[in-house]
Amino acid sequence: MASERRLRVKTLVMVLVMVVCANAGDLLLKRGMSQIGAVQLTVSGFWHAFLLTVTNGTIWGGIFFLTGFMVSYMTVLSWADYSYVMPAGAFGYALLTLMAVVFLHETVSARRWIGVVLICVGVLLVGQTKPRTTAVASEAAA
Repeated sequence: MASERRLRVKTLVMVLVMVVCANAGDLLLKRGMSQIGAVQLTVSGFWHAFLLTVTNGTIWGGIFFLTGFMVSYMTVLSWADYSYVMPAGAFGYALLTLMAVVFLHETVSARRWIGVVLICVGVLLVGQTKPRTTAVASEAAA
């Protein structure tokens, strides 16, 4: 019972790290691409956008956070079920919507906020289940 509780806590903490890194990375990429401007669908347009992208510190910050997301995502998948991690990570959509309003000054309709609330309810329901229902590879081999 105590090991199940530890697994739940460390999984939720790592999912939170995953969500924060993904959202910060996405927000920084959006801000960086807004600084660069619209990418033209021509060879010279792509080349120009590429040069602006690799010299933009905001985009590099986004890449850094998205790397943190990938590391935390792989880590949490090593000990928890995919069917637990992905729905629990959906909380990030709610956080991202809030961040878009606060930092990007986007307008979010009532219908979208209702959807965000439904996502949060689903995350709460998933959070009440066991993080792992399958045997770990090392346990299955024993």
